[in-house]
Amino acid sequence: MPMVTLEKIARLAQESRFDSLGPAVDVDPEKLSSLGEGTRYDVCASTHSPRNPNLPGICHSFSHDGRCVSLFKTLYTNYCSHQCNYCTNAANCSRRTATFSYTPQELVGITLSMYRANYIEGLFLSSGSGRNEDHIMERMLETARMLRQKHEFQGYIHLKVLPGASRSHIQEAMELADRVSINLEAASASHMSEMSSTKNYESDILQRQRYIRDLATSENLPAGQTTQLVVGASNECDEEIFKRVLYEYKEIGVRRVYYSAFSPQDGTPFQNNVPQPKWREVRLYQMDWLFRVYHLHPQEIWHAFDENGLLPNADPKMTIARELVDLPRRPEHCTLSRAAHGSRHRAQKRQENNCSQKETGHLPKG
Repeated sequence: MPMVTLEKIARLAQESRFDSLGPAVDVDPEKLSSLGEGTRYDVCASTHSPRNPNLPGICHSFSHDGRCVSLFKTLYTNYCSHQCNYCTNAANCSRRTATFSYTPQELVGITLSMYRANYIEGLFLSSGSGRNEDHIMERMLETARMLRQKHEFQGYIHLKVLPGASRSHIQEAMELADRVSINLEAASASHMSEMSSTKNYESDILQRQRYIRDLATSENLPAGQTTQLVVGASNECDEEIFKRVLYEYKEIGVRRVYYSAFSPQDGTPFQNNVPQPKWREVRLYQMDWLFRVYHLHPQEIWHAFDENGLLPNADPKMTIARELVDLPRRPEHCTLSRAAHGSRHRAQKRQENNCSQKETGHLPKG
């Protein structure tokens, strides 16, 4: 997709009219830009991908069948009553921008305009909590309901579940969307208390994840549920993140965990905190891949962490391979997948070649 502004995309899409979808929608450029930009920290694909940086409001994701799809990614509203110390939309941010909200009709019109002009293949809808989470959740569901039922929209829909959302709202979201998610943000309740004074980790987030897990059937939610962590906002170590990730995959059954390196924002209580390097995010994705895709045993992955519980800036499978080369052969060490085993084999071959070269270098010339 050419790197053009979201406003231009929407205005071009507005030119495309089909009677079956009704009249083209009027677009407020400032609202479109602000609510699109407001989702820049909601991750819908691994952020260390070499793909060009996302446009505000446009993201690339992968459907449950492996296709890469372009999504219209937006907030329903950027007004939020939560006090999250890292977020520019939070109630305690001293530099909050102008607040905007869509109506379901507006959002449906923009989505259909962009969809029929072939700029997007679906909708990624998140939101601030507004003054009342249930009201905003209902408005988000009305948007999806109109798309699916009134306009027979067959594109991809990802709905963010707001913290504290009701079980009935979650059930309807699962019936309308291909994927739902609720952001963990923190690795534990204690870290959440540092990051936000208004979110209850157990009841607002973990209990909602369990609702999704328990309500899932073979008929609804084909792309499952996902979640996201802010990395380094509360000085948690990578081992703590990994423990939480294990719980998410084993007990909650999430399809993916996404990671977003903390970046301090002006006007937030965390504005003077240390930003986290992008490579930390990359190493967490690599660790996640070893567990989720290559099925390494957690006891093997623990070898990737240093004495401070952090992943060094090195390929974790190489770190694991080096650690396991010199360990006695116990049963749990015989289950290395091809990923770590291949790395160990390459490391051994390099060592053998180096030794061979050294020995050859000392042979007398004949």
